[in-house]
Amino acid sequence: MKSFWIVLKYELKEYFASKGFVAFTLLLALGGIILLSLPRFIDMSEFTGVGGKEETEESKTEEEKDEWDKLYLLDEAGVTDLEVLRQFFPETEWIVAENIDALKQAVEEKEAEAGFVVKSADAYDYYVYNKGMYDKNSVMFDEAMKVFYRIAYCAENNLDYAEITGMLETPITVNEQILGKDTESNYWYCYMLVILVFMLIMLYGQMIAVSITNEKSNRAIEVLVTSTSPNSLLFGKVIAGAISGLVQSGIILGSILIAYQFNRAQWGGILDMIFHIPVQVLVTFAFFGLGGYLFYAFLYGAVGALVSKMEDISKSSGGLMTVIMVVYFFSLIQLANIDGPIIKVLSFLPISSYSTMFARIAMGSVSVAEIVISFLILVASIIGVGILGAKLYRMGTLRYGNPIKLSTALKSIRKSE
Repeated sequence: MKSFWIVLKYELKEYFASKGFVAFTLLLALGGIILLSLPRFIDMSEFTGVGGKEETEESKTEEEKDEWDKLYLLDEAGVTDLEVLRQFFPETEWIVAENIDALKQAVEEKEAEAGFVVKSADAYDYYVYNKGMYDKNSVMFDEAMKVFYRIAYCAENNLDYAEITGMLETPITVNEQILGKDTESNYWYCYMLVILVFMLIMLYGQMIAVSITNEKSNRAIEVLVTSTSPNSLLFGKVIAGAISGLVQSGIILGSILIAYQFNRAQWGGILDMIFHIPVQVLVTFAFFGLGGYLFYAFLYGAVGALVSKMEDISKSSGGLMTVIMVVYFFSLIQLANIDGPIIKVLSFLPISSYSTMFARIAMGSVSVAEIVISFLILVASIIGVGILGAKLYRMGTLRYGNPIKLSTALKSIRKSE
């Protein structure tokens, strides 16, 4: 046990003394704080909907109007209303053409983006020089023409247009009473947390494998195994990586969440779907995320012990990476069907419960018993994989040359027992 603590302290010192580790952590934490504090120093009202000056048509400067799109209009039927058109085309300057030739010339010389010639209450010609894929002018003008047609029809038949419009567009008040979970609102922060734990597993798992292989390649492992047991070495490295990853992700995620809560009013709450994470979900994420990390970290440690050269790591860890990637994409896809049978099964499997169980807690219906059973399965799997990884590590530490196949390593362990 003493040797385990020695290895753990040494590995933690290596992580926390690394300038790259500290710089990366501080850079992401500070970057998140700065980005989420921008509305306090920069006018982002167009995006957040908070603050900013309300501008009227009269308050627009001529310089601003020069940047607007210009559209020409020739109303031969006398049914249009420029005020209505400005509501359909904001930040657009409407120019009344003297005749059709003047309108065509303006469009051809690109003095105007496009031109409209209204023939009657329900017909018009649209003139444009080059029509782009995203040209919506005619679509918007169609809607405006429908309004003009209704106004003219009501006037001809002595009907009150405002009364009819009010009747047709009566607002409906809906008070949602969500008795369970709001899946739509919780989707995005679950999506983000799944990506976060996936990145931790890939990053720190690879670091553990590289560290062990590097010790084998320079024969440092021969000195280490004479002073401490392989079990203490593997468990020390894995636990140190888990603590480092937890501290790093805690600092980064904590800084971002605190910064958002501090600036939430300036954002108008529009990022709640990402950063407004319930404490229950964060706690579950911490336990299951840490468990998933330990599960795969022991496997990465064993992979590192089965090879002797750095260039062999990617080849030997290919199968493990495939499993992680498949689970990752499956988990993301199944978030849209959180109460489906597939994600329920995945939430009990140790290879995937680290991401799917906390997602079910946040977005679906899950009992306390299911959470406890899933976590116990994960803990038991971590212990089993840890013991297996330690045996593979002990068997592979002093074997050099070509990478050892997993099947061969398992046969060797079975024979030795």
